[in-house]
Amino acid sequence: MSVEMMEVSVSSAEPLRPARILQQNRVFLDFFWDLANPDQEVRLKAVENLIQYLKTENKADELEYTLKRLVDGLAHTRETARPGFSLALGQVLSAFEDISLQSILDRIKEKHNLQAVKRKLARNAMFGNLFGVLALHQSGRLVKEPQVVLGCVQLLQCLIQHKQHLKDLPSKTMTDILTEIPEEVFEEVLLSALEADLASAFRTPEQMQLLLVALQHFPQALKPKKLKKLLDSSTIINADNIPKLVEVLKMAAHSVKKERILPSVALDLLKLSLKEDSFQLFWDKAITEGMFKEPSGPTHYLSYRLLGSVLPLLSLSQLKEVLSGEVMMHYGEHVVSAQKPDRFKLAPEMDTYVSDFLQNCQDSDKQLAVMVSFSSLTNNGYPVVPSVWQVVQHLKPAALQSYVDWLKGTFLQPQPDRLLDFSTRKQKDKSKEQKESSIFRLRKWIVARLASIINNHQVKKHEDLIMDVARLLMSLHHMPLIDDSAAVSQKRSVGVTADGTMWIYHLVQYAQLLLSHPKHVQSVQPFSTEQKQAWNGMLESVANLKSKAKKGRTTESAAFQQLFLLIGMLLFKAPDEVLDIMKDLQSCIDKAQEKKINKKKKQQAMDKEEPEWVEVMVDILLSLLSQQSRHIRQVCKTVFSSICPHVTAAALTAIVDVLDPDKEDEEDGAVVVTDDGNKTQKKLKDDDDEEQDEDMEDDESEDGSDEESEGEEEEKEMEEGEVDQNFRLELMKVLQQQNALATEEDASSDEDLDDEAMMQLDKSLSALFSEQKKKTEEKKNEKMKLQKERGLVRDFKIKVLDLVEVFVARQAGSPLILGLVEPLLNIINRGMSSGSEQQEQDFLRRAADIFRNHLCRSKVYCRTAGDRQGELHDLLDQLMSKAQKLSDSSLCLYYFSASLYVVKVLRGAPPTETKEEPTADGAAASVNDLKFMGSVDVDRVSNLFREALISFMSRRKSPLTSQMFTDLFTRFPVLCVNLLDTAVQHITSGVRGHQQCQACVLVLRAMQSRDIQQLLSSYEWTQLCEKVSAQLVLGLGQVGQAESKVAKEKLVKTLELCQFVVKNIHQQKLFVDLEQLKKALQTLTSNVSFKKTGKLEDTYWAVMKHFGVMKPKVDKTKPNKDSEQEAAPKTMKGFLPETKKRKKRNKPVLEPVGDKSAPVTKPGEQKGMTKKKQDKKTKQKRPADGSAASQTNPAKKSKTQPDRKAGKKKKPKQKKGGEQM
Repeated sequence: MSVEMMEVSVSSAEPLRPARILQQNRVFLDFFWDLANPDQEVRLKAVENLIQYLKTENKADELEYTLKRLVDGLAHTRETARPGFSLALGQVLSAFEDISLQSILDRIKEKHNLQAVKRKLARNAMFGNLFGVLALHQSGRLVKEPQVVLGCVQLLQCLIQHKQHLKDLPSKTMTDILTEIPEEVFEEVLLSALEADLASAFRTPEQMQLLLVALQHFPQALKPKKLKKLLDSSTIINADNIPKLVEVLKMAAHSVKKERILPSVALDLLKLSLKEDSFQLFWDKAITEGMFKEPSGPTHYLSYRLLGSVLPLLSLSQLKEVLSGEVMMHYGEHVVSAQKPDRFKLAPEMDTYVSDFLQNCQDSDKQLAVMVSFSSLTNNGYPVVPSVWQVVQHLKPAALQSYVDWLKGTFLQPQPDRLLDFSTRKQKDKSKEQKESSIFRLRKWIVARLASIINNHQVKKHEDLIMDVARLLMSLHHMPLIDDSAAVSQKRSVGVTADGTMWIYHLVQYAQLLLSHPKHVQSVQPFSTEQKQAWNGMLESVANLKSKAKKGRTTESAAFQQLFLLIGMLLFKAPDEVLDIMKDLQSCIDKAQEKKINKKKKQQAMDKEEPEWVEVMVDILLSLLSQQSRHIRQVCKTVFSSICPHVTAAALTAIVDVLDPDKEDEEDGAVVVTDDGNKTQKKLKDDDDEEQDEDMEDDESEDGSDEESEGEEEEKEMEEGEVDQNFRLELMKVLQQQNALATEEDASSDEDLDDEAMMQLDKSLSALFSEQKKKTEEKKNEKMKLQKERGLVRDFKIKVLDLVEVFVARQAGSPLILGLVEPLLNIINRGMSSGSEQQEQDFLRRAADIFRNHLCRSKVYCRTAGDRQGELHDLLDQLMSKAQKLSDSSLCLYYFSASLYVVKVLRGAPPTETKEEPTADGAAASVNDLKFMGSVDVDRVSNLFREALISFMSRRKSPLTSQMFTDLFTRFPVLCVNLLDTAVQHITSGVRGHQQCQACVLVLRAMQSRDIQQLLSSYEWTQLCEKVSAQLVLGLGQVGQAESKVAKEKLVKTLELCQFVVKNIHQQKLFVDLEQLKKALQTLTSNVSFKKTGKLEDTYWAVMKHFGVMKPKVDKTKPNKDSEQEAAPKTMKGFLPETKKRKKRNKPVLEPVGDKSAPVTKPGEQKGMTKKKQDKKTKQKRPADGSAASQTNPAKKSKTQPDRKAGKKKKPKQKKGGEQM
């Protein structure tokens, strides 16, 4: 088909083609090419356009040609083309109803006749027949012509035999046809034709599917009597047919092994069992007993998929029975065993089935039954579904409430007999204490399950349910059921209820209620007197804050309340550590409120040495951040954002000192990073995600293997590591004491030690080596401890960066923000040279982001730094000198950005008077705005940046880049004007071509800036153009052969600058002499060889165009056809050109070096290309034995003999030509 299409497209371009249709319209023919396009959108558009075109033109010859092309295209070799032609044919038949379907079916059979087609094209012909039937089916007219339906079914029955190519496509097509025809047509026309297939329904899944579809759509035609005649039984599902059905299901399971889907025949059989009231028989005998006889594989997976698919079809009683049977047990074992790597996991599919069921089910009882059944499927007490199972979000409120009640009841009164519990073979060996551990594991899962329900914001839940669960989790701390559940109370939602009350406040109230009933609730860790006073003081302080907040609600009072409540809850976890924090917090709040009421009295009464309340508050926040808790981190961030306006320099210094790398080793003792609670939190996290995995494997074997691997690692370290000299001396002493060390005196003696001496030596060596092993382990443990401490410190610093980020965002206009510039740069500098650990990289990335994006690029900045001019200028001097001494450009960029930020702060905002001037003086006002530099010492700052620019232009390896100075010129045009002369000088005086190139770039960017053009007067602009043109003349005079990439880039940038200068001088009609520049440009062609195209050549001629010199046009000469034919003679079809024969076999191809640069004509190039292709072909065809390759077929030899003689005559000419070249 592709060959025919190619011929049609070629012939359409020839005017002498007799076919009239192909000469009419190129657009019409393109439709058929688009039908074979791999893109589905293009194919669909082509079908639509083809139908519209045929309806518009309404020409019989074009319609006939269309039908021919579409029928031919059904057997296209390209897989994506066949559906396109089939769809087009179906749409054409639907649009033109006068076309007979029988005629099209006859065409399809004739064109794609399997008996007459060649063997190589048999597969394409099969697909042609199949897609032809699909086209007839898609036309929608198949019902109107029953005989065509019969012909299609008969054709499909023939295609079913070729299953290796078509798989089950013919059967599916036949099934689709049955679903659309009326019962009369089936009974009168198809029943007799399909009788053999229906009678053999138990042989293959396809035939069973055909019978099931016929039963579903034509119940009157297939009554029990008819079924009795066909199948010897009036029903499909009965005790006698169960073995046959099992075999059909097994075949269906193996047929979809690669697709990993549920075969439709299985689901249809299950639906039929529900209809025939034989579901229990089918599920128990066919599925539970029949499908699980084989080892784990496709049959098991079919059963699991059937279990998920049947959920919407069952009643409540059937759901409970199915979800508590053996199929669920097998599914649980699959989930457990599939946790190992490289195992197929069906759990995600089951989650989808359950999620779809819960989403579409309106019955709360059914939803509850499914949730309870899957939560009751446990492995040694631990449910196989995860504790964060997302399907819970589809539960209705009533079902959710009942499910939570079931979880609470199971936690308080576990009933293992009601669970569907199973154990693996390894776990069955360890049966001791299994009951207690299974209850413990179940309770742990329930706690995590309840917490995940509360944390999932997509679950629709009432506040009463949230509070109920939160109280249960809170009470677990006081109930001696679980020792590790103290940290569970930390997992709560951060936020408020509908009435504005914080969730943590409700928990504190519930804790107070539990503490006030000691008779009913016994605390695991009772409060001491001092701790009880702290708890009561916390409640009193919160009450006072709430009462004051009602008068004037502020964010500060809410933040203080949240912090108080958080520290109060921490009393249950670490009471001794929290007592001092509670006292300091109370003092801070009292001072803060006192400061608001009467600042003067407070200042008089306060001792000078006593720190500000904000400083104490910052210390409290830093101490809280040292603990491993996400909730504490969020609360500290919220509280600090509320006290940001009150932060003093000393408080900010305390934060910066924590981050300072130079003070990392100092023993401050102010903040100690603790790992308390890490064990409990890590345990809880692992319980949610990894507890199940750990219990699926044999713990003892894993521990043993771990010990062996550790021992092997230690042995490797002992072997590969350096030997301790002290250990060597001790070993020598032991050997000398036992006379076991050979010396020169007794080297010749052959006497050995006696048994007693050997035993003594063994004891001494054993003691020595055991002591050495202890030392090695101590060193290893100490090293791991140091690594862990470093990780905790780094994690703590990342949290402290939260406070810095909040301060920079909230107080960007504060003068204190300038004190963060140097510390952040110091952090980035140390981070660049630190290790490549992930935690180090995260810390560095976070600090760099805060500095660059939040600080330097902030639109809000300090505008009240007028009294710190000298300090800021000194800081700018330090930053620029440091930037020039660096070796890394990426680090230098941060220092340069800091310098620009300091200049921006010094400049400040333009005066408001200039903005309010009338529009008539708008130009003058804008110039004044450009000249405004505020408190900047322009001369001093210009000298600093000039030195940096000279350093960049005069050093070979400078960390500075041209982009840095481009940013400087763009943001501060006044400084750019002062630096322009320096940049112009280095157009020729740069240390290397790269620097000279960058000087051209900087000058060009500056001259293109409108701000620079406004700042310079006409005289200054003319002088600048003269200086630049003079430097360009000198630079062009230095240009040699621009072979290197740097030289070419420099020349391009020089020409771009020339183009702008010359164009600007001509447009503004400036009095600048350009004659020298023109001469330098004209002489450039003698030094540089220009090609026809390219950026360099185009830029050069664009410059010369301003001087009136146009690019010379090259006349295109048509190549002589006669000479081409002589150079490349026509080759005989099926034979190699004579110029390429036997060359490689006669002598090796060794081209001289000079031939590479020699000019070659076009025919020679073509020969070289074909020669390479032919060499590849000869390598593939030539056998390993050289002698066999030389023996040729005598028949072929006689045919090609005359051509070889002609080739031999031409060879000497080619050699001579090659030598002359």
